[in-house]
Amino acid sequence: MTGPLEGRVAIVTGGATGIGFCITRRLLDDGARVLLAGLTEADVSAALSRLEMGRLGEAPGRVSGFAGDLAEPGVAGRLLATALDAFGRVDICVNNAGGGVIAPTLAHTEQTLQATISNNLWTTLRMCLAVLPYFAERGYGRIISIGAESVRNGLTDHAVYNAAKGGVHGLTTGLAREFAGAGITVNVVAPSYTRTSELDARLAAGQAPPRLTQVLRDAIALIPAGRGAEADEVAAAVAFLAREDSRFITGQIISVNGGSSMS
Repeated sequence: MTGPLEGRVAIVTGGATGIGFCITRRLLDDGARVLLAGLTEADVSAALSRLEMGRLGEAPGRVSGFAGDLAEPGVAGRLLATALDAFGRVDICVNNAGGGVIAPTLAHTEQTLQATISNNLWTTLRMCLAVLPYFAERGYGRIISIGAESVRNGLTDHAVYNAAKGGVHGLTTGLAREFAGAGITVNVVAPSYTRTSELDARLAAGQAPPRLTQVLRDAIALIPAGRGAEADEVAAAVAFLAREDSRFITGQIISVNGGSSMS
């Protein structure tokens, strides 16, 4: 039995760790071939090793890696070229690369402001600019970006982060309208606070600073379900938007939020 993404090729930025790793694994499970991108060679190598030792180890040649800072000019183009060299085509681009400093607004420095905007907005914008001409020429493409529920609910200490992720949301609606006639869908999956193995390990080891612990408490307090999302639940939404079934869904912000905002 073939998976719903059999024959498709996906790029997953930030695919070596956290939510991105779960997205990579889910797309592979659904039959896609995946190029996972990470910031460092060490992260990428570790992710590939985890996949090779896991349940996908019997399927060599279906996943490859790329390391680089996608906020820098030219890196996204090299990532696309690497995927084309490895697999001969690209159908799906998941813009998951992100991360930034979560802090009270007036505690930010020029460095943390630049890092938060670069890591979240510039990485997504540069990847979109890289893949859109290729997708438009082929008449097919799925762009799925990871946004943030905090853009809607104004979570504690997230104003600067929300400025970046809100830019991703706005970019998505504009691109969706502009490229709908070219067979390209553009959507966002916006998770609430999401549990990852890395964050769980940090919390279990008592390594989270008190301010972060308070932010997480505030995040859960906003969620009627009473818990954070699981990374696999976010990955499931991404996988659906990558499928043929989603072809009439574009320009949407799909919340995976346990009900923390409703509309």
